[in-house]
Amino acid sequence: MPRAKRGFKARRRRNRIMKAASGFRGGRRRMYRRAVEAVHRAWAYAYRGRKEKKRQMRRLWIVRINAAVRTHGLSYSRFIEGLKKANIELDRKVLSDLAIHDPSGFGKVVEAARGAL
Repeated sequence: MPRAKRGFKARRRRNRIMKAASGFRGGRRRMYRRAVEAVHRAWAYAYRGRKEKKRQMRRLWIVRINAAVRTHGLSYSRFIEGLKKANIELDRKVLSDLAIHDPSGFGKVVEAARGAL
């Protein structure tokens, strides 16, 4: 019985894995079986990292807003409470950007939040 070599589909699958492992070190780049393990782990870390990046950005925005609000004599939690009472629906990303690039506009938002408290 002739040997079955699986054809181009298997080669294409192997080449895709080896290309993904091209920047790895040592046998993780050269040996297919080691490359599969390394690439699958890398994909798992990348998937998790995309979720973590969103959390880290939100934490960064909160830190920036807190720093900017404290210069106006208010705490972050009181500021957010004031925004909710004043029906100002700006998300943390926009507030952080305002605090950095338009401090005077951010000051007006802080005064509006303070007035609603």
